[in-house]
Amino acid sequence: KGDYDKAINDLSKAIELNPKSSNAYNERGNAYRKKNELNQAISDYSKAVENDPKDAAAYKNRSIVYTQLNQSIQQPKEVRQELGVVTDKEKEAIYNLFVVLIYSGRTESDSLMSCSTCHLQSNSFECGVNNFDNGHPFGLSGIPTQHSMLPLINLVWNNSGYTWNGAVYNGNPTTNNRTLEDIVLIVIQLPSEINGSAQKTVETIASIPIYPPMFEAAFGSPEVNIDRICKAIAQFIRTLISSNSKFDKYMRGEVQLSTQELNGLVLFTTEQGADCFHCHGGGGNVLFTTNLFYNNAKDSVFNDVGDRFHVTFNTQDIGAYRAPTLRNIAYTAPYMHDGRFKTLDEVVNFYSEGLVASPYTSTFMHKIPNGGAHLSPQQKSDLIAFLHSLSDEDFINNASFSKPADLP
Repeated sequence: KGDYDKAINDLSKAIELNPKSSNAYNERGNAYRKKNELNQAISDYSKAVENDPKDAAAYKNRSIVYTQLNQSIQQPKEVRQELGVVTDKEKEAIYNLFVVLIYSGRTESDSLMSCSTCHLQSNSFECGVNNFDNGHPFGLSGIPTQHSMLPLINLVWNNSGYTWNGAVYNGNPTTNNRTLEDIVLIVIQLPSEINGSAQKTVETIASIPIYPPMFEAAFGSPEVNIDRICKAIAQFIRTLISSNSKFDKYMRGEVQLSTQELNGLVLFTTEQGADCFHCHGGGGNVLFTTNLFYNNAKDSVFNDVGDRFHVTFNTQDIGAYRAPTLRNIAYTAPYMHDGRFKTLDEVVNFYSEGLVASPYTSTFMHKIPNGGAHLSPQQKSDLIAFLHSLSDEDFINNASFSKPADLP
């Protein structure tokens, strides 16, 4: 009858009663699509596919929504304008504040560490393999982070929770563990990150003359508070949109992929080939991730309290982690949640010959019976060539995302 909220409520009850119902997820995805909540629709269609890999309708519906997203992801300027401010002058002011907060090492009075200490634009806003200890970052206390870093790419379309296990998600009963804004505050406080406090951060930033006028231009008053700081940094992260790789240009009909890259694309998107697309998408999934969580057959023993299981307490999620985006994958080593692989060659070799079976391995890991895809050397080279076509040099070199030249 057009009351999609009531439909979603009833379908949510159905899912609660039968979490394995592919049909209920598919229908709720349809309701979200009617409401134009496309990320939530994709999440439900993906869950339908996970519950029933032969659900053709769910695949079709998800493809339709990915096409809709593809039309928007290619309009980064328009997307960036949806920041909740009214005028162009206000947009410019708040964006300027974002950039300065990201690059200024003044979140703590005794600290020269900033967000950009670890989140390097040259590595798609993660730390890269040659920084810190084998690419595993640590904060001011010297304590390493629990997992390796995830790149900050296209998070504005992530509706499935943040971090490797999705512990920060909309609807979390812990109300300060729901949004990117919450993550900013968590990072400020964590011993393995900034190791500070909200109070000290506010006091430090408010004491620096350049900031109060910038807060006034952005928010209407010079008041510096932790909510505004977190909002500013989170909004900057939401503007980090990558959509102009060689593959994007190929999809838009602007360039042609090489024969090797096309061969790699076929391997990527077929079960007979490397079988990457179930978790990372393909031409119909411009994000190159489902933003969902899988046990991808890395191990047979699981003792990490930071896996997906420790969020859902569903035994099917033991050893499961987010499938990260493959956009700019050539820049974002080390790979996997623990950074165990330092090169794309190592990753491809793992999926080719190194899969480890366990009772918790995702059903999408179709190559498990043979221990991997068993790609030939030429196929491995083709697949890596395709992965390099996902590199967006315009994003890596975008001056709008870089440290301002006049910032000390």
